[in-house]
Amino acid sequence: MALDLYQRLGVQRGASEAEIKKAYRSLAKQLHPDRNKDNPNAAKRFGEITHAYDLLSDKDKRARYDRGEIDEDGNPKMPFGGGFGGRSAGAGPQPGAGAGFENFNFGGADGADLGDLFEGLFGGAGARGRGGGPFGGFGQRARGPQKGADVAYRLKVPFVDAVALKAQRITLADGKTIDLKLPQGLEDGTKIRLAGKGEEGPAGRGDAIVTIEIAPHAFFTREGNNIRLNLPVTLKEAVLGAKVKVPTAEGPVMLTIPKGTTSGKVFRLKDRGFTGKDGRRGDQLVSVEIDVPAGDPDLQKFAEGWTAPGNPRADLGV
Repeated sequence: MALDLYQRLGVQRGASEAEIKKAYRSLAKQLHPDRNKDNPNAAKRFGEITHAYDLLSDKDKRARYDRGEIDEDGNPKMPFGGGFGGRSAGAGPQPGAGAGFENFNFGGADGADLGDLFEGLFGGAGARGRGGGPFGGFGQRARGPQKGADVAYRLKVPFVDAVALKAQRITLADGKTIDLKLPQGLEDGTKIRLAGKGEEGPAGRGDAIVTIEIAPHAFFTREGNNIRLNLPVTLKEAVLGAKVKVPTAEGPVMLTIPKGTTSGKVFRLKDRGFTGKDGRRGDQLVSVEIDVPAGDPDLQKFAEGWTAPGNPRADLGV
């Protein structure tokens, strides 16, 4: 019998989100195709645990799965448990039951019209079949062959690669390696569907669904499609002005710091941010921070002999 989603990850049915995540990470490290190139079973198991984690990490889907509303592939289960009147599908007629449906009331003063119910479930009036009976069309309405299950992946993309939309090389569960093209409008949680890269099925392969996570950066932060950077400058550069080198996601550029620049001054570098869905790029916003060295005797001597004019806090009412 196929393992249920919890058994695939080796956790109890009541496991917490943290326990499920920990179990998945441990198994993913062991079974990743890059570490098991000569073991196709490991690649298959990698796809199974990734699919299990993707479903169980979704609170709504997990709740529906626990209630028995969906199966291990995330598909709705058959109504009535797969049969009628408490009998399993395919069971033979019961004694005194005729063809198996005589005990149902399909209309009349005392019963609901179950014929209408089955019309809704199996495709409307056509489900009655040519003979007009409520079950005559079952043969024509049988569910056709299905594609294989989708396989879920999570991909952490470096911040600068996300800005540049640099293609990412990934290894699929079948061991094949592809270069994944990143789309415009990329954000945390963006899902990319790769048609035909899932599990095999009677009607063809399912899809691979890649969920993107943009890794944080050491000194860049994202605001919408803009990028923010706090840039330290020396007191001399701020007072006298200077040309300084500024990092961007696509390499350093030169920025002119005017004379008398104060801390908090923001400079805008056009088209150095993320690309939106419309193809337009955000900017990089550079906030100046004046770095005052501690314990510099020359600077201390200068400050002691300098009388600053005015009150810089006058606008604050103090």
